[in-house]
Amino acid sequence: MTIFVRNAWYVAGWSREIDDSLRRFTILGEHVVLFRKSDGSVAALEDRCPHRLLPLSKGKRIGDTVQCGYHGLTFDGSTGQCVRVPGQTNLPASASVTAYPTEERHNIVWIWMGDPAKADAAKIFDMPQFTDPGWAAHQGDALHLESNYLNVAENLVDPAHVSFVHPTTLGNAASENVPVHVRTDGEVIVAWRWIRDSEPVGFFKAFGGFTGNVDRWHYYYLHTPCTAVIDFGSIETEKKCAEEHRDRGVRIFALHFMTPVSATETIDRWMHIRNTAIDDDSAAARMDTLLRTAFAEDKEILEAVQREELRPQKRRPIRIAIDKGPMVYRKRISELIELERTEDVAADPSPAYVYHD
Repeated sequence: MTIFVRNAWYVAGWSREIDDSLRRFTILGEHVVLFRKSDGSVAALEDRCPHRLLPLSKGKRIGDTVQCGYHGLTFDGSTGQCVRVPGQTNLPASASVTAYPTEERHNIVWIWMGDPAKADAAKIFDMPQFTDPGWAAHQGDALHLESNYLNVAENLVDPAHVSFVHPTTLGNAASENVPVHVRTDGEVIVAWRWIRDSEPVGFFKAFGGFTGNVDRWHYYYLHTPCTAVIDFGSIETEKKCAEEHRDRGVRIFALHFMTPVSATETIDRWMHIRNTAIDDDSAAARMDTLLRTAFAEDKEILEAVQREELRPQKRRPIRIAIDKGPMVYRKRISELIELERTEDVAADPSPAYVYHD
């Protein structure tokens, strides 16, 4: 059974997915009902009445409360506490549902599924390019994958697969033997490589308009547990671009916000931020078309891997050099899960012991 990191911010949905109506979302294996309160903020409640277990999403809103559609128990949208039991005046203390903290930024709704006391909004993922007038941000789709989120995340810190999975869109044969560099000593796992003086890939032929050879790059940034940023772009080879001057080329950030649904399901909400054609809506639409093609290629691979993982295996999977980033990622996820499963009773040691460290 897959165990999830709970004390983290996950994307519940694009802002456009959540309105005044009661909508069910499944996050980390739990059903959650989300809706906008009268002040526009997003309420998130456990989607199960504690009486007869009917999903609250099958009930109705009454102001900023939710009334169960079975026997009318009504729950506050902010606290989850029961505020009405039809036919009786006393409200049982146990009559409540879990209320989850939410935050909305850049038209993205984030949710905290763990200990609410640890929900620090300052830790929500952000990038300066979201609000920089020199960049254009555009939301894409919510890609549903029949795949464990760990496999999806590994794919998003793996430049090496691009040559083989995306030969007509994001990669080509020129990059097959180019070494991948990996850095794992910070909070973010980074994998990257440059392909110098090569034919432009399909994406930049269609969007960048390159005809001659280019230098192109892929930088994969994986933020634990479930946010990935892929910085990719191209520039004419004769410009001899240094790594720190990537903004001089056509530079794209593809952002992936992975929401684990269950042990075998993940939603990948993807978007892009670009430094070119920033006022051209048609450019965003063309880019969406190209990215959908590439991400459909990933979907086919990841879902095939998931099916094989569920079958009996005769041998352990092997690891090769390009797996450094994914291996560190899995180790960090395991460590975070273990921290949540244990209690630090040594944090306030007994005065019977005197520590000299």
